[in-house]
Amino acid sequence: MSVSFADIEAAARRLQGHVLDTPCVESKTLGQIVGAQVFLKFENLQFTASFKERGALNKLATLIESGQPIRGVIAASAGNHAQGVAHHAQRLGLRAVIVMPQHTPTVKVERTRGFGAEVVLHGETFDDARARALQLAEEQGLTFVHPFDDVDVIAGQGTIGIEMLQAQPEIDTLVIAVGGGGLISGIATAVRQLKPGIEIVGVQTSRFPAMVNAIQGTSHPQGSSTIAEGIAVGQPGLITRELIRQRVDDLLLVDEGDIEQAVLMLLEIEKTVTEGAGAAGLAALLKYPQRFAGRKVGLVLCGGNIDPLLLAAIIERGMVRAGRLARIRVGARDTPGVLARITAVVGAAGANIDEVHHQRAFSTLSAQNVEVELVLQTRNPAHVQEVVAALQAAGFAASGY
Repeated sequence: MSVSFADIEAAARRLQGHVLDTPCVESKTLGQIVGAQVFLKFENLQFTASFKERGALNKLATLIESGQPIRGVIAASAGNHAQGVAHHAQRLGLRAVIVMPQHTPTVKVERTRGFGAEVVLHGETFDDARARALQLAEEQGLTFVHPFDDVDVIAGQGTIGIEMLQAQPEIDTLVIAVGGGGLISGIATAVRQLKPGIEIVGVQTSRFPAMVNAIQGTSHPQGSSTIAEGIAVGQPGLITRELIRQRVDDLLLVDEGDIEQAVLMLLEIEKTVTEGAGAAGLAALLKYPQRFAGRKVGLVLCGGNIDPLLLAAIIERGMVRAGRLARIRVGARDTPGVLARITAVVGAAGANIDEVHHQRAFSTLSAQNVEVELVLQTRNPAHVQEVVAALQAAGFAASGY
């Protein structure tokens, strides 16, 4: 089974007026940082905050067009695919059942129910949920909607490629996140017809390199978790694997730190929230700047459904890496007013105190001394050293760590 450009054109007609033709605009600031022209496709602005509703809607609309009786649809997903299927099934008047692993975060379960779907919690893993979904499909006569290994789903995702080249025809390189491969398969099919010479590069997290291993014949080990859970796929699709083999030029791996940095940069520079998978393309540009130097690169911000606590942790860790949040340790004689003197020096050096930990018992210093641990808001790594130097000049034993 394969997907043609005609399939994607037909999908575009079905989707028109029902999903957003999201903005695709240049980010001059990101371009200056990575040394390339960077164009961002804001799929995180879709109603369900993900591109996934394109493929879901095209699949459901195709089922209705077939004229066959439909008793309902079923999907296995803990994230964006679930919401895409649920939302458009509700809009089209179809029964939707979504099977999710038992420990799916409550916010995702309730959001999916909010789109009118019946949610079944089953199993510990996605594979458990998928097996239950297939069983229920057989028992209840429901149509299973695969998240990526389905020609109608792939064709729906491919409409992004048409929109990107219509908005920015000068793009000569596309860098696309890869999990199961539905997004890049569809986009590659579209742009190979419209602009055959364009370079198409896929990106996977190094913790889930299944498609890289399948295409490149490597044996990178698979991890157990990633902040890019939207592309944490252990078994790539059969249809998508062949389409990628035929139509994609290269596949790259990025690390967790690269993805964290990309999420934070998109938040700070573009004022847009992306999940880990949505930032994978930018992560590749940050990790391999020479690979894309001088190119006109299109990136798809494919989703924005990130847990607020995870986003907060990414922001905090990013501030530490940038030297904007620092931890220093100060040793001093345990006398009245010593803490006031330490904080006065820190304030005079222009740092703001976030946290203070005053240690007596849990310290290797002598019993007459005290150890003070400070978490500071600072400007950069050089400023951290200035604060440490000021404390040392005031007679305190101070160090950053």
